[in-house]
Formats: sequence, C-alpha cells, structure tokens
Amino acid sequence: SYLLPHLHSGWAVDQAILTEPERLVVIRFGHDWDRTCMQMDELLQNIAVEVMNMAIIYLVDISEVPDFNKMYELYDPCTVMFFFRNKHMMIDLGTGNNNKINWAMNSKEELIAIIETIFRGARRGRGLVVSPRDYSTKYRY
Repeated sequence: SYLLPHLHSGWAVDQAILTEPERLVVIRFGHDWDRTCMQMDELLQNIAVEVMNMAIIYLVDISEVPDFNKMYELYDPCTVMFFFRNKHMMIDLGTGNNNKINWAMNSKEELIAIIETIFRGARRGRGLVVSPRDYSTKYRY
C-alpha cells in the first residue's frame, strides 16, 4: 500500500476530489494494518497503471482522518468509494448499499470492469450505475 498515494487530512481528501476534472477518484478508506485493506490495496495497486486514464486511486487511513467516518458511514474495515467531478458516484452492486464497496475483491478484471462502468456512466452524467456483476448473496446458496 506504500506505492499508492495516501491522503493525510480532510483538506487533502477534499482537494483530491475537487481538483480531478476528467478522471474518476477512487478512495480506499480503512487502516493500512488491516488484512482486508491490505488485500484490497494490493489489488488497487495492481490495476492502478491499467486504469490510470480512467481513474486515480488514493488511500485514506480512517484513524488519521476521521472527518468522513460519520458522513460516509465508514464502519467497515475497508471501504472503497468513487467520486467524479466533486460528485459521489453510486453503484448498484446488488448488495443493497449503493454507496460503496465494503469488502475486499479478489479479481483484477472485476474491479477494472466496475471502475470502467462507473467512469462511463459518470461521463454520461449518471449518478448511479449498475454493476456488471451482481454481488448479492442470493446466488451463493
């Protein structure tokens, strides 16, 4: 996770979201020492170069920067959120929570597909996009 840029203050997070005019801003909120976050960070780091034309990825430690914990309901060990031109982008993953991804994904292709879907939807002015895959648990049993 040391290869991805960290944001160390609420102001830095706001500036990252505000100053990116063309790309999606992907922010991982969580703890660097958390296993789930480490897994997600590794995946984000692996796709960072591939999605650099569509998205920029930042990491935020929620103990160091607690400013957004209540506002974005950051109660999970690892949360990934998306912003485009100062607007929070929502994605329907089939989980009931359209605001964020709050588990560690393990597929590079799936995460790239999600970022690409959000980016395309955002460019068309949509605030909510539907995930290319349904992550609800109804198919697991």
